[in-house]
Amino acid sequence: MRVTVDKNVCQGHGVCLMVADRIFDIDDADGLAWVVMQPQTDAERNLARQAQGNCPERAIRIEED
Repeated sequence: MRVTVDKNVCQGHGVCLMVADRIFDIDDADGLAWVVMQPQTDAERNLARQAQGNCPERAIRIEED
C-alpha cells in the first residue's frame, strides 16, 4: 500500500490526523496534511483506509500493492 495526500485538494481539516496520527501530520508551513510514514501493518493499513473514507475533501489517495 502507498498512501499520498493531494495538496491541491486538502483543506487541512485534520480528520486524517485524528484517525491515524502515526501516518499523517499537518504541515506547519502550509497547514495541509502530509504522510509521515507509509502503513506497515494490517492495523495501520486499516487506519489509512478509515482516514481516506473520512476525509471531507477526499484528498487521500491509496494505491494497493
